[in-house]
Amino acid sequence: MTTVLRRYPVLIALCIGALFMVVPFAIVAVNAVKSPTEYAQNGPLSLPEGLYLDGIKDFWERVDFGRKLVNSVLISGAVAVLAVVLSVLNAYAIGIGRIKGRTWVLAFFVLANMLPQEALVYPIYYLSKEAGLYDTRLSVIIVFTVIQAAFGTYLLSSVLGQFPREILEAARIDGATKWQVLWRIVVPVSRPTLGVLLVFFFIWTWNEFLLPLVMLISNDNQTVSVALGVLQGQRLMDATMTNAAALLGTLPAIVFFLVFQRTLTRGIAVGAVK
Repeated sequence: MTTVLRRYPVLIALCIGALFMVVPFAIVAVNAVKSPTEYAQNGPLSLPEGLYLDGIKDFWERVDFGRKLVNSVLISGAVAVLAVVLSVLNAYAIGIGRIKGRTWVLAFFVLANMLPQEALVYPIYYLSKEAGLYDTRLSVIIVFTVIQAAFGTYLLSSVLGQFPREILEAARIDGATKWQVLWRIVVPVSRPTLGVLLVFFFIWTWNEFLLPLVMLISNDNQTVSVALGVLQGQRLMDATMTNAAALLGTLPAIVFFLVFQRTLTRGIAVGAVK
């Protein structure tokens, strides 16, 4: 009975936290389907009298949202997959391979995670210009793959450092090569953790603004976050269209999170058990 009573404060705190996250999104969704007149008369907290979709339609056409959505999905998806693969390769060498200077290598990756993006803008801009990659989606994919892989390498190195040595020795006795050990043993066992990283990398890249703003100047290559920021900065939208833009900008990331929610939950649960 005492254990059950102790759970209620935690449950109440979680419900309050959920309300703080859900209520703003619900307000944005409601205001996205209001007409500007209705918004001005009744305020942002009133319920809509009907569905006004012109704000969503006008915003979609004004920024060519379909193209921006494709760019964001392509960049975020490519970064998530490539960063996970690069993190696995790095962490396998550091955590299981036990390379020399392991501590210093991990310290380098921690330092890479601590660097603010503002400090990377000019070097990345200059290098992309010299390499002929400026204003291309490939340049952003390369940059964010390296940035996200720095965190993934640091995390996976600690996980793989605790990998059961008996399994690895048994595989080597059976004649498995290092690549076979990696792809047939280490990766399947670490799949929940890799799934968590994949979800995080996708969402983090989706929300990035500064580097895509600097690196992608043409309208055809811009991402959703850049399109939202640029259009709002021009003050060309009313309140209804602003809420429609916020809804369309966050909805794909929420859908991706919900689709892979089970993967995320399983990965966190496995990590907690370990």
